[in-house]
Amino acid sequence: MFCVQELTLAALGQLKELGLQDPQSGPNPVCLLYNYATHLLYHLPQLQRLDTHRISSKQINMGSTVMELLYWRDPRKTGVVFASALLLLVALSRFSALSVLAHVALAILSVTISFRAYKSLLQAVQKTDAGHPFKAYLELEVALTPDQMSSYIEKMQLYVNSTLVELRRLFLVQDLLDSIKFAVLMWLLTHLGAVFNGLTLLILAVVAMFTLPIVYEKNQTQIDHFLGVVKNNVQHILALIKSKVPGAKTKNQ
Repeated sequence: MFCVQELTLAALGQLKELGLQDPQSGPNPVCLLYNYATHLLYHLPQLQRLDTHRISSKQINMGSTVMELLYWRDPRKTGVVFASALLLLVALSRFSALSVLAHVALAILSVTISFRAYKSLLQAVQKTDAGHPFKAYLELEVALTPDQMSSYIEKMQLYVNSTLVELRRLFLVQDLLDSIKFAVLMWLLTHLGAVFNGLTLLILAVVAMFTLPIVYEKNQTQIDHFLGVVKNNVQHILALIKSKVPGAKTKNQ
């Protein structure tokens, strides 16, 4: 399972509260999916509380916006966001972060100052008083309220606690097979890190984020079939390992 989209959400139209994550226990596999919260908020806009946290209309709108971007509902808007993010990351891979930040700030300032000067000149010629051209944006509320800060801190605490519990379980070998899989993953990452730097991996992640969802949506049947075959083979191999390795027993045992 790689996407919450596989969950049946159509029958949950009246659901108001949903809790799938417990910070005192191991992470729920569903909650580890990359688009878990975003997808739920997109398909269940009536939710009022998710994993003990109250859901605001702003969060629901943000979730809808993110899903529309990732699934290319508006190709022009998604193309602009995708190209901008990719351009920024490529620039960071070639130049220093300080240089990129300064150039981006200069580019934005050149546009806003030019537009402000143009509007002021136009008003002077036409003898009108339309006010500041960015008035609507200047009046937008950008400060975080205490409730929002508290909500973000609680979410961060939830993720930190879940991560610490899982790392403790893996490093102290609560489940031998899971610890071996984690060690193999870390070994693979050492080789991956020798080939790619962090920014290159981030660029690949952004490309995947904007391409895999739409590819999956258009080819869901074939991909689900292929993933099902892979999953069955992996489970068969893991079952063989569990039967051969001493101590590699399931948690139920």
